[in-house]
Amino acid sequence: MSEYLHAVRNGEIFEITLDKPKGNAVSAALSREMGKLFAQFRDDPSLRVAILTGAGEKFFCGGWDLSSVADGEDYIGDFGEGGFGGFIELPNLNKPVICAINGYAIGAGFEMLLRSDFVIADESAKFWLPEAQLGVAPDVATFLLPKLLPRQKAFAILMTAQRLSAQELMDLGLVNTVVPKGEAMTAARELAHELIKAAPLSLAAIKEAVELTEGLTFAESYAALRAKEWPAFMAMLESSDAQEGANAFLEGRAPEWTGQ
Repeated sequence: MSEYLHAVRNGEIFEITLDKPKGNAVSAALSREMGKLFAQFRDDPSLRVAILTGAGEKFFCGGWDLSSVADGEDYIGDFGEGGFGGFIELPNLNKPVICAINGYAIGAGFEMLLRSDFVIADESAKFWLPEAQLGVAPDVATFLLPKLLPRQKAFAILMTAQRLSAQELMDLGLVNTVVPKGEAMTAARELAHELIKAAPLSLAAIKEAVELTEGLTFAESYAALRAKEWPAFMAMLESSDAQEGANAFLEGRAPEWTGQ
């Protein structure tokens, strides 16, 4: 594993810290290493939730490493099976990913958040997309922001390098919670423990269905469900955990999930 990544198992939580001076910027090589970690998380049934954060107080992630760009790294090169940052394109990642933002999220470091499942930001966090001023363009943000925001607001963020605060992003619906400075990881762990209370197959089914229905109409979504086209959803419906949830409710006890 790269010297710039720290991965820690905290019970059922997998915590990944990006620690690359200066600015926690990510090259293609580092992104490939991040992809290996997220694949490890995906494939380990004992791990339920991942948290990604940045070391230090100033940067979550400074985006694509410009020194690598200057050395000729390709804009659409090999960033690993999970894409930039390790998880945004990772197939079958049907577990929750939380980003805990402790400082600047710039360029691709901002774009990663748009593909995470939850974003916790401390009040000092800042977010912006400088690509247009650097002679390139955002990719992930260009795909997603116009779907998430009004067109005019999306263009302002994409084209002007406007710096946004954590509160502004929460007002736009792109951040779940803003917490006091230095408390992002604490809040992310609290959220992770809430997620762990849910059945693992239920979370997988929800995430799979959201991904697979993104471009479908309501009728098409139901048709796909009735045709049993979603493996994680079907596994949930046929699981012993589905019965365990009902039994636990009727017996007035906490459910004991097996993931089966």
